[in-house]
Amino acid sequence: MTGAPREKLAARDRIDRSRARAWVLQILYRHEAEDRERPLHDVLAGVARTRRIAESRLPMIQRILTLLDDHEAEIDEALTGATRNWRLDRLSRIDRSILRLGAAELLFSPDVPGPVAIQESVRLAERYGGNESAGFVNGVLDAVYRTCDSSS
Repeated sequence: MTGAPREKLAARDRIDRSRARAWVLQILYRHEAEDRERPLHDVLAGVARTRRIAESRLPMIQRILTLLDDHEAEIDEALTGATRNWRLDRLSRIDRSILRLGAAELLFSPDVPGPVAIQESVRLAERYGGNESAGFVNGVLDAVYRTCDSSS
């Protein structure tokens, strides 16, 4: 009987993490579409004024946004290295945002297993991207993962 509440909590935590990533994607997309000069946390504040974000998701959203703000150049460099035949600025906003989110977790979130970060990004690409987005995101993030995994 003691195992049941723990399982429910773990499931709730997974749902909150997945939905937090979807919020981060929305914030990244708005950031690129509206004003790249505004800090990501300001975009979050704007979104929070008009949309209801569950309190339990805010810590993860804020943590990922901080990673993206603090490591933007390193994230883009890793993605550029993994997309040799593509320039980041030529990708769709949604694909670029999903890749940045996934790379931030791969490179700077040791508490998130690499395969989980990739799978969550692929799910976002399946849901919000184009027909080939999921495969593209999977390939690019797998290359980033192999690079950062081999360097550790």
